[in-house]
Amino acid sequence: MATQRDLLTFEVDGHTITALAAAPAEPTGKPLIAALHGGTYTARYFDVAGSAEGSFLDVAVAHGYPVVAFDRPGYGGSTALEPEANTFARHAELLGDALAQAVQRLAADGVFLVGHSIGGMIALMIAASEPDIPLIGVSATGMGAVIPSGGAAEALGSLPADATVDLPYEERDKVMFGPGHTFREEGVRQAHGSYAPVPVRELVQAPRWPKEHLPALAPKVRVPVHNALAEYDALWSSGAENVARFAALFTAAPFVDASVARGTGHCIDHHTLGFATHLRQLAFAEECAHWAAQQKAGNQN
Repeated sequence: MATQRDLLTFEVDGHTITALAAAPAEPTGKPLIAALHGGTYTARYFDVAGSAEGSFLDVAVAHGYPVVAFDRPGYGGSTALEPEANTFARHAELLGDALAQAVQRLAADGVFLVGHSIGGMIALMIAASEPDIPLIGVSATGMGAVIPSGGAAEALGSLPADATVDLPYEERDKVMFGPGHTFREEGVRQAHGSYAPVPVRELVQAPRWPKEHLPALAPKVRVPVHNALAEYDALWSSGAENVARFAALFTAAPFVDASVARGTGHCIDHHTLGFATHLRQLAFAEECAHWAAQQKAGNQN
């Protein structure tokens, strides 16, 4: 689990965007994985080892994938936005441009976009914009079609809108993790190192996003879509009917794989069975790479 991590910096429209990167020792020709974290985390979210198999970065690199995990605006070393400018649409613009720069800098000929929670929302917004990058697919985890009324998501969204809050570890853990049998204490300890203060504007926007944005943008996504909701998610409704509802919205996607990540809470990656979701994401990336190659071959004939 000692893969070298590099810190990358991108300049976009007067803003700095930082990213954590890792790659195999030798190029493998596999697509670049670009990862976007959720609220209250930095890019370190993807470097937390929920199981003995390691973090998402560890597992992806071990299977030959280079990974760039971006700090969203206001997190890590990325420039914070003024409250009124701190919208998911603006995040999608800035991160989409940073991703385009990463594709050029790393000479990537394919991109598989991964996002967790709010990062999943933004990943789908980027995909729906049909960015000028070789996007082969998107995986959005820890988010779906339905946030239950009166739940934890709405409670967080009721905080002062222009504030930035640093929630206590024990309060975050109650929301982010499932029952005690689903995680290791070492995973929780590492997760604490990836926590960060969160602009409340994000927590206000997130519960509204499934109704205000998802129905219009989902039909615009024209690459394959993977989705995983936690079995014990404290923020989202992960029943079978809501998993199917999410998948049905992506009418232009060549194929959609939506399911429940069993034995996990909201921060799926930090649970013991987060490793199983990582393997499913990578298997889906392989399917996307095959689909993209077939599309390219068809266009050349």
